[in-house]
Amino acid sequence: MASIPETPSENASMSGNGVARAFAEWIADLGALVVDWITELGNVSLFAAQTARWLFSRRPRKDTLLPCFYQIGVLSLPVVALTGTFIGMVLVVQTYVQFRMLNMETRLGAVINMSLVRELGPVLAATMLAGRVGSSMAAELGTMRVTEQIDALTSMGANPIHYLVVPRFLACLLLIPALTIMADFMGVAGAFFYAVLLLEIDWHHYLVNSQRFVGNFDVFAGVFKSLFFGAAIALIGCHRGFHCDPGAEGVGRAATTAFVASFVVILLLNLLLGIMLDGIYYTLWPEAPKIL
Repeated sequence: MASIPETPSENASMSGNGVARAFAEWIADLGALVVDWITELGNVSLFAAQTARWLFSRRPRKDTLLPCFYQIGVLSLPVVALTGTFIGMVLVVQTYVQFRMLNMETRLGAVINMSLVRELGPVLAATMLAGRVGSSMAAELGTMRVTEQIDALTSMGANPIHYLVVPRFLACLLLIPALTIMADFMGVAGAFFYAVLLLEIDWHHYLVNSQRFVGNFDVFAGVFKSLFFGAAIALIGCHRGFHCDPGAEGVGRAATTAFVASFVVILLLNLLLGIMLDGIYYTLWPEAPKIL
């Protein structure tokens, strides 16, 4: 028996139902993603509160704190210094031609040094720390979670947050300003030597303009932002390690997620802190020129 062909109105109705169903599924997926983000933010906030409680209630032992200082601070100096040096040189290479066309090449020092101490130095130091230390903490603590070493610490009466997280948090928080200053110094020195020795820019006017336009508040702003970057790197890396999925794949995913999340949070904090510090700067010095 021949089937009755569908009418155009029935085809349109079926097509409309398919679009509505796809849209409903998309809304459901978006809602689930938002719920996951909110849940993860709440977990990180609780984890940070527990870390703060143990940080102020009991001082960590020296034999657990000093190795973290060495691993996080001392071993990170070469990569931070090398990155800062090349970033300063690259800035000179990319901006020299434009400044040369305006006969303002001696102002290179002001622009490059301002960019380094306010933005690039703290962000690059934090990015290197997140890549080298944040993912390493997540992988190390994740391995301890998978092999039940964290559970063993709890069974022996030791609090794992106080024993494992607080030393790493203090090392990141206290040593990232030094790493930021190192990145600033190497970037400024690299830019100076490239501009003076290779591009033959007058060194006296280069330094005078740098000193004129870059002040103490600019250096303070970069170091101040680095404190928040270091705290975020430590909390995110340790949190991902503590809540690692089982197996080797879970450890690798925790290390990758820790770096990506730390990098995104660093950029977000840099924007928010930059807006706040600019507001403070123009409040203290209202005669300073504004962008808008």
